[in-house]
Order: sequence, then structure tokens, then C-alpha cells
Amino acid sequence: MTNSNLKRFFYQNVAQTSDAPLGINIKYAKGVYLYDDNNNAYLDCISGISVSNLGHNNELIKEAILNQINLHTHLMVYGEIVQDSQTLLANYLSEILPSSLNSNYFVNSGSEAIEGAMKLAKRYTGRAEFVALKDAYHGSTHGALSLMSDEYFKNKFAPVLPGISFLEQNDLQNIELLITNKTAAVFLEPIMAEKGYIPCSVKFLTAIRKRCNETDTLLVFDEIQCGMGRTGKLFAFQNFDIVPDILVLAKAFGGGMPLGAFISSKEIMNCLIDNPVLGHITTFGGHPVSCAASLAAIKQLNNPKLLNTLVEKEALFRKHLKHSQITHISGIGLMLAVEFENKVHCRQIIDNCVKKGLLIDWFLYAENKIRISPPLIIESEDILKICYIILECIDEYFATIL
Repeated sequence: MTNSNLKRFFYQNVAQTSDAPLGINIKYAKGVYLYDDNNNAYLDCISGISVSNLGHNNELIKEAILNQINLHTHLMVYGEIVQDSQTLLANYLSEILPSSLNSNYFVNSGSEAIEGAMKLAKRYTGRAEFVALKDAYHGSTHGALSLMSDEYFKNKFAPVLPGISFLEQNDLQNIELLITNKTAAVFLEPIMAEKGYIPCSVKFLTAIRKRCNETDTLLVFDEIQCGMGRTGKLFAFQNFDIVPDILVLAKAFGGGMPLGAFISSKEIMNCLIDNPVLGHITTFGGHPVSCAASLAAIKQLNNPKLLNTLVEKEALFRKHLKHSQITHISGIGLMLAVEFENKVHCRQIIDNCVKKGLLIDWFLYAENKIRISPPLIIESEDILKICYIILECIDEYFATIL
């Protein structure tokens, strides 16, 4: 099939999520580069939105996938049959996580993990209300969508779930007012992703943890984007010395394969066993091939030699991304956001970067910011290349309007 036909079929037959998809026909990928049908190289600065933390075509992940495929793929709905890759992944997570996070429920995606965490919190506490942070993104399924404060994204799908209140990030004022003995759980991202990579303050998270303890409310950390080493720690909560009651993982957690998880204590998780039986169930969640890929990925990510390089890599970006038109750089590790005065400037700079072979994008709630989220394995040479292209595109764009 010709490349022109493939593109035509893409626009005709693949459901579109926006009116302006990139439409680049990527044929293969290796390391931190993607290659299109004309063998043009694109330096990957977004990792599939924080998915490909080990880059593309990782040999150990591929080996784990092939080994598992040679054994079996799907066998049975979740939780009925002992499957080696699933069980080994769960055991490894229990070894590296705090002892209170020792029961793992594997699903297919981040949205599904959020949905499972919501059900778990309601079932365990017997409560129906939730608290989330303004400008957070937890997924696009109905329950996850309900945890979003932005009416633009959810009003066309109304009514969403009732009983959800929203806190301002890092504002201590309304914590006691909104988190009560009617609250089942507080959902938050330790580093808010689609707001433009804004970390929560230790003071804010400590106050929420304290209030949750006082009201017997579960604290849920959504580490779908900020987990799996992206902050320089394997898990983002390790930056704050605060342990959630439920941890939600996805994206890079699957090593490039579809996998998510909500993780809690055995005591909390056991409430899904009965009354009703099969309180939460999934057919393909925790797919053995995905679990094999995940275990191979996490073992590589859980490496101080790799994680410790992120301090220097962050510093290199901050050192070289300096320009009079850049108003601020937020974030931590290799989740950084480069801010401009407005979204018009930002969009044009992004478009120009893509034309020069740099794949970057913006944020749902911060369209005036460029996302810097390359694979964690990126080397200094490619960091400098990213900075050079961005600065060049800034200069070229503003030369045309000033």
C-alpha cells in the first residue's frame, strides 16, 4: 500500500481526536528518534506523552515481550489463573514500594486505573464524595472526566458524577472545609501534568495527608505521568516523603505496552472480593505480554545510575533554554514546561520545531507552554540539539512579527 493511501485511510477511517492531527507517517523508532516514510528523523521530546521513558525499541523490553508471546498471550479474565509475568510484576512492585502498597490490581490504561481507584475508595469507605485539584487531568472516561474541574472538557458530556469538590493546588485555605467525613478519597497528581508540570508543595501535600488521616479519607496519588522515574525518583511520591493510600500508575509503567494499575494495601483491596463478588473485573487488564514488558522496563528504570542523571539533564535544559521570550520554566527532572507570553506564540514555535525535526507539543490547560518530556535515556548531545532548535524557532518566529 502506498504512503499516500495510508494517510488517506488514516483521515477517513481512524477516528480523529482533533481537527488538526500531526499526520506524520512514522515507520520505525529507535532510542530517542522517530523516522517517517521518507526516513526523516524526528527527535522525540515528548515520549508519547511520558510513555517511552526508556526510549524506543528497547532490547530488554522486546526480549521480554517475545519470550512471553512464545509462552502464551491471553488465558482468562483477571484474577482467576496464576500467570507468571503478572505475578512476578506484582511481587516486584511489592518489594520496591512501601509495605502499605502491597496489593496490585492491573488494568489496561490510566483512565481505567482511575476508575478502579474511585470504585475502591467508595466501596472501602462507604462514602460517595471526592475531592480533586483544579486543572488536573485524570483521564477521559466518565468517572475520570468527573474529576476534572474544567467545564470546557466535560460540559458536553453532562451530567457527570455528582459530589466532587475542587481544591486549588498549593492553597491550604479550604482543605479542612472540603475534605470531610463524607469524602471517600482525595485524588491528586504530585506534579500536575496538564497544568504545565507544576509540583505540589510539601506543605500542601502534608496538610492534605494530615486531613485525610483525621477524616478517614483515602489519599490517591495519580502518578500516570509523573511516575516511573520521570522526576528523578522511581515514584514521584518519593520526592515528598508522603505515602498515598492508593497509587495509580500507567503510561511508562507498561514499557510501551498498554498497562495501568491501582495499588493499595491488602486490607483495602480485599473489599472488592465480595458483596458483590467480582466488585471490579477486567478481561484484558494485566495482560501477560504487557506485564512482561512492564517488569523488564521497571527493572531498568529502578537504577540509580539512570535516575541520578536526571538532575544534570534538567540543569542542562534550564541552562540552555534561556531567551527573552521565555517567561518561565516549571517542572522537575525530565518533565519541564517552557512558558511563553501566549498560546499563539507557543503554537507557532511548536509547528516550526516539528518542521525542523523536533517532536514537541503543549498542555491541555497551559497552551502557552512547550512540553519537555524526552526519554530518560537522552544524552547531552540531543538535549543541546533540542535547546538549539527551540531557540532557533523562537528567533525565526519573533523576527517575523516584531
